[in-house]
Amino acid sequence: MKTRILVLCLAALFLSGQTRSVTDAEVQRVHRAALLIDTHNDVPWRVVDGFDLGSKAGEWHTDLTRLKAGGLGAVFFVAYVSKDYVDGNRSAHRTLQLIDTIRKDIIARYPNDFAFATNAREIEDVRKSGKIAALIGIEGGHAIEDNLGLLRQYYNLGARYMTLTHTNTNSWADSSGDMTNPGVKHHDGLTEFGKQVVREMNRLGMMVDVSHTADATFEDALAVSTAPIIASHSSSRALTNHPRNLTDAMIVALAKKGGVMQINFNCGFVSEKFRAAQAAEEPRLEARFKQVTAGKKMNEPEIDGTYQRLRLEMGLTRATLSDVVDHIDHVRKIAGIDAIGIGSDFNGITCSPQGLDDVSQFPNLTRALLERGYSEADIVKIYGGNLLRVMRAVEKAAGK
Repeated sequence: MKTRILVLCLAALFLSGQTRSVTDAEVQRVHRAALLIDTHNDVPWRVVDGFDLGSKAGEWHTDLTRLKAGGLGAVFFVAYVSKDYVDGNRSAHRTLQLIDTIRKDIIARYPNDFAFATNAREIEDVRKSGKIAALIGIEGGHAIEDNLGLLRQYYNLGARYMTLTHTNTNSWADSSGDMTNPGVKHHDGLTEFGKQVVREMNRLGMMVDVSHTADATFEDALAVSTAPIIASHSSSRALTNHPRNLTDAMIVALAKKGGVMQINFNCGFVSEKFRAAQAAEEPRLEARFKQVTAGKKMNEPEIDGTYQRLRLEMGLTRATLSDVVDHIDHVRKIAGIDAIGIGSDFNGITCSPQGLDDVSQFPNLTRALLERGYSEADIVKIYGGNLLRVMRAVEKAAGK
């Protein structure tokens, strides 16, 4: 009877949006109990330019010390391939360069801290060893240069998901990033070759990632795939009206097929207040950026890092930890606890929420979830249990 009353009280707290008192000891216990898997961390594109993950990241979000402080159990390090590499057919070269960076300059450089993982069982085994499981995802379907052989080689090198598009529509899949651009030829979703890509990913046992895709591409991928699919770093469009986010109908459909959407921490994807403030604040930010970078030659990570630092120094509007939890609440309400995961997009964003400034602050999210009435079992699912379930389903569909 007492257990039933406690469950009812927690449910009432969740539905009302109220918070309960949580001790530091409870936060630490629950955080350690969960296997926290972040499905999208973009730090490799900084490492490839010489950043040592064992050194202090400064204004950036990720370094080894902070990963440990944040209690990460597993990280998908992303081979992000900018659309700029499409020109001159350089996408495959860049993909291979980043995969090598993840394997050599992150995992092999710190063997006492990381272990390479390629499936659900290996993630769990690495966790038992006390290390962080390091996995590889590919961001941008143009990475395969319209060649299924390259897709197979990426899988052989350890890539376990691929985002079908980035901000650019490629030759076989539409992106959410350029749907209003009249100069781009669109396909109304996936072409026949795009459907072949999804089928080959299913055959290999590689997760199909629909973050960044246009709505029609999402629908085609969901219809074609014989295994659950993921959105490795997306949030709710009902709460924050950005085309990168998923509509309620998309979230529900994804969940019905056994898939998971990993909540993205980008301020612009989780806060309408941030989006509304941008129009007034961005001109000042741009002017300040031009002032501090005048005459400097900077690469893309340095540019993004500078924007992040200036945003903090200038006290500009940011999203909050509470905004992130609101998105988790919304997905739970419409699709259930089994549909939720975490895909921070750290190192790929120039504005992170207050309270989730970097990877070391994941315990703050644990506290916020407990305060909202989430149980330990709920948090275990959100932090990694749901993603492990999808990985096993994808592996099973591939006969592995």
